Amino acid sequence: MTGKRGGVILAHVLSSICEKMNRKKSLPNDGGRSQDTLKRCLSTLDITLLGIGHMVGAGIYVLTGTVAKDIAGPGIIFSFFLAGLVSILAAICYAEFGTRVPKAGAAYVYTYIAVGEFWAFIIGWNICLEHMLGAASVSRAWSGYVDSLLGGWIKNTTLSLIGGEAHYDTDLLAQYPDVLACLICLLYALAMALGVKITAAFNGILTLINIAVMVLVICVGFWYADVQNWFQADGGFLPYGFGGVIAGAATCFYAFVGFDSIATSAEEAKNPATSVPIATLVSLSAVSAGYILVSAALTLMIPTDEINPSASLPEAFGQLGLPWAKIIITIGALCGMTTTLLGSLFALPRCLYAMACDGLLFSCFGRVNSMTQVPVLNLLASGTFSALLALVFDLKHLVEFMSIGTLLAYTIVAASVIVLRYRPLKAESLIYAPDSSESENLDYEADSLSEDSSVDTISQTGELIGHSTSGVYLKAKYKWLEPLVGNFEAERVVSTCVMLFCIFTFGICFQLKMYWSGDSESAADSSYWAFLFNGFILFFALACVTLIGAYTQNTQGLTFKVPLVPLFPALSIFANIALMVHLSFVTWLRFFIWVSLGMLMYFGYGIHHSRQQDGGENTNYSILRTAGGRQSQDIEGEEEAENKQKGGSTSIAICQRFIGRKKSKGEQLK
Repeated sequence: MTGKRGGVILAHVLSSICEKMNRKKSLPNDGGRSQDTLKRCLSTLDITLLGIGHMVGAGIYVLTGTVAKDIAGPGIIFSFFLAGLVSILAAICYAEFGTRVPKAGAAYVYTYIAVGEFWAFIIGWNICLEHMLGAASVSRAWSGYVDSLLGGWIKNTTLSLIGGEAHYDTDLLAQYPDVLACLICLLYALAMALGVKITAAFNGILTLINIAVMVLVICVGFWYADVQNWFQADGGFLPYGFGGVIAGAATCFYAFVGFDSIATSAEEAKNPATSVPIATLVSLSAVSAGYILVSAALTLMIPTDEINPSASLPEAFGQLGLPWAKIIITIGALCGMTTTLLGSLFALPRCLYAMACDGLLFSCFGRVNSMTQVPVLNLLASGTFSALLALVFDLKHLVEFMSIGTLLAYTIVAASVIVLRYRPLKAESLIYAPDSSESENLDYEADSLSEDSSVDTISQTGELIGHSTSGVYLKAKYKWLEPLVGNFEAERVVSTCVMLFCIFTFGICFQLKMYWSGDSESAADSSYWAFLFNGFILFFALACVTLIGAYTQNTQGLTFKVPLVPLFPALSIFANIALMVHLSFVTWLRFFIWVSLGMLMYFGYGIHHSRQQDGGENTNYSILRTAGGRQSQDIEGEEEAENKQKGGSTSIAICQRFIGRKKSKGEQLK
């Protein structure tokens, strides 16, 4: 009896944990968010300039030289094109979510609604790291540009103060502690505490200066262009092969990560339903074109082996005997990197705010200053941690580590778009982003129906009537699939197919990486088996997408829709994973260490303090605290009776937390 009772208790514990990890937020419900709200004061132009300013910074003034010289050569043009294409695919998915859920937190909130709490925390945890690394890397690049103007005085002075050659030069840490970068992070974090409108105005001015400098670089660069510079290196235009182009795209992706600050600012937009998709597409298209043209101008002006990675554009114009252009470009670079730094420090506190309001982080991060309506404590904390990273870490490692978390977030956002499109419509799904005519203090909360509400129950509200309005079901031409999936809920089938598609895609992308990198030369002899294996994976990946497309979609109320669902998000998932597998093993190792720290935070605090708690203290945890008493006997008796009736064991309930429950007979008849 003791062993059986222990098994029952263990089953309840696992079932409770699984239930908590998979609980979701309803679309309009804030899940108990605090009464402090952010101020709606940003126009479409403000958000567009915020997105451009966040993207056009260190990515173009520092990353361009590094990728062109060490990774892709003149093929950096294709690297930026591929990275821009991947970003546009992800941005369109963000735009649909930005109109669905005009809340701070971006990918974190989207994942919480579509996938569940556990994966939402993982995404939010990595987004916090992404923005911290972004701020640190930009401030490090900012300091490097100032140091280049001073002839290396900052670096040489710092090295002399810490003992000359006795500095910490490892594969991870920087050659010297960058005090200027640390101070820049702290200074801008304090400045942003003045309010979002002042920050947006300052960001707009610097962004316009930055755009003017980019136009100057493109025009003057093409005037002094020499096509022979593209073919002087060994290997010609692609000295590192096509694998170098893909690896360069994975690194260049860092230059586009700022567009998610647009979705993050949705809760402060006057009209997020219109502003978010317009600002996302306009800013990303403009930045993509600018990056491609600037990288082409740089590699046409001088050979790639003569590029200075730390200050590529000013040094290139200096080699051409144009000192005036060097000074102007340096000023533009400082303006551009300042806007990128502002973008990172803008998005990070708001992600902390969203997670704290949901109870997954400490509640102190969910408070907003009553005067400026800005989360001041979050700004100070994020500025301090970013400053410490900028002080001791090297720019190259910061950039590479930043990309993997961003790509993971984009992958899950694309998957979430598919999941929500095939989720049956409920009453809470009818509320979307507000109109510009709405007041600044609109409350987006609405009563939601229970997750167990049937179609008949929903139809009683008078809003949704009939299976065709609120249900997601197989299309008529796919009725032959009914014996295969008819016993399962459509949402669960779609979620399972999305998960399998991601797994199959990872296998395909890994095989392609091995082929492009030349590590599979020995496998070339067995190309027949490799072809069969890859064909097998590809077939099942396409079968998953086809099965998803066999269901009807729920698009009611969407002001902006991702086209060609599920094909478009599936292509975004494939592109993101293709770039992820090209990142180094050390980057993956650091990523898993950071995620492990996040697991300690989630299971130690977040899972117990989540605002999505249902039932308060009357949970399985509270019942199991008295396992030695009568309650545990009641549990045992109930489990035995249930097992006799269903002919199963308690482990079935645990498995169903992951794969979803089957339809009841009543649901099947409908």
